[in-house]
Amino acid sequence: LYFFSLSRKKMNLKSERRGIHVDQSELLCKKGCGYYGNPAWQGFCSKCWREEYHKARQKQIQEDWELAERLQREEEEAYASSQSTQGAQSLTFSKFEEKKTNEKTRKVTTVKKFFTASSRAGTKKEIQEAKAPSPSINRQASIETDRVSKEFIEFLKTYHKPGQDIYKQCKLFLDTMNHKRDLSIEEQSECAQDFYQNVADKLQTRWKVPPEKVEKAMDQIEKYIMTRQYKYVFCPETTDDEKKDLAVQKRIRALHWVTPQMLCVPVNEEIPEVSDMVVKAITDIIEMDSKRVPRDKLACITKCSKHIFNAIKITKNEPASADDFLPTLIYIVLKGNPPRLQSNIQYITRFCNPSRLMTGEDGYYFTNLCCAVAFIEKLDAQSLNLSQEDFDRFMTGQTSPKKQDSDSFSPDVCLGVKQMCKSLDLLSQLNERQERIVSEAKKLEKDLIDWTDGITKEVEDIVEKYPLEIKPKSQALAAIDSENVENDKLPPPLQPQVYAG
Repeated sequence: LYFFSLSRKKMNLKSERRGIHVDQSELLCKKGCGYYGNPAWQGFCSKCWREEYHKARQKQIQEDWELAERLQREEEEAYASSQSTQGAQSLTFSKFEEKKTNEKTRKVTTVKKFFTASSRAGTKKEIQEAKAPSPSINRQASIETDRVSKEFIEFLKTYHKPGQDIYKQCKLFLDTMNHKRDLSIEEQSECAQDFYQNVADKLQTRWKVPPEKVEKAMDQIEKYIMTRQYKYVFCPETTDDEKKDLAVQKRIRALHWVTPQMLCVPVNEEIPEVSDMVVKAITDIIEMDSKRVPRDKLACITKCSKHIFNAIKITKNEPASADDFLPTLIYIVLKGNPPRLQSNIQYITRFCNPSRLMTGEDGYYFTNLCCAVAFIEKLDAQSLNLSQEDFDRFMTGQTSPKKQDSDSFSPDVCLGVKQMCKSLDLLSQLNERQERIVSEAKKLEKDLIDWTDGITKEVEDIVEKYPLEIKPKSQALAAIDSENVENDKLPPPLQPQVYAG
């Protein structure tokens, strides 16, 4: 297919896309095996990463073993003078050696070996102990868990005898995982990957199941076990997945000002059909968080990516290229801000059937999503062809991208982008107006304080220069209408007279 071709055309506008362009060779395993790599596996595919992980772990175990032996020799030599002390120390370090041996054996033993040994008669006791009921197994299952269990049993009936063995292996694996809750999430992931590999090998070699039925069986097995294990292994408290989710979410919110033009997104949302495709893509990437099975989460990513390709194809009226896909995927992620994005990526990486992540369209789209998230985390001014000063001001919210006049918009710019620019310009004007009002209010407050202090100072100066002299109170004069019989020499008041007409 054109979409999955590993050859990319050389870009003569590399400077225009210098921060977004990712060569297809960078999506592949850096060991050169031909499968898709993953940032979570340091650029390796699942198979090569496990090989490197086992090498590093064996090296660490060997170093611990050598350190233990060296410490034992040093202690034995230090206490060689005292026979009793030497005996005690020899016993102590014999226990230490035994402990290190058990530790090495525990780390080296994998789930694959555990399943291999289950066919021998000597391990029947271990199987019975592993199948012992536990509180977590006997808990009240949810409706979805019951439904998935019934579907799984009905599916296995079509496989007859292999179906019974598959069900036993799955139950044994679930019991084993329930007894290993104290393991790190990486060790639980390794157990799951070993289980997938072991069951797939048995389906092909021992039970002679056709390849097309093997793939269907593995999908159902993954659905069954991961539905039951979901709440234990998705975003566990022992990891920093939640912290990474919040960091990515905060980062995407800070990049709300990024426009499709800055990312060179070849999508015209003014076309109704294209706008619907964009909405569907955002819905699919957000819906990924509601799924419990890794394969279902991958299916959401695949549907989102196909909607993106269709939107580009309709806009450009030609098949989309990988150079167009990645910037548009970044734009969709920025616009949708999917919940618990890093937790979902880590969950898929840890517990999905590795064959899906290494090959096929699911693996291709998932690898591109990982690249998109990595690009968002490292996005800088150069990636968007902006000056560092403008980038810093946009990130801190001091300003927003300049508004474009309606006449200066290119014909392919969608109506939503125009409205967004107008809204951003209005917000910028309101922000400037608010800052101006606050500045004037502070100035008025200062003027009022200065005026009050000035009046108070003038009054104090006048009082000090012209002090007030308060004289004693003089004798009060008699009021005109008060009773004063002795000194009253006024004639008697006139009496009313009656006038007889």
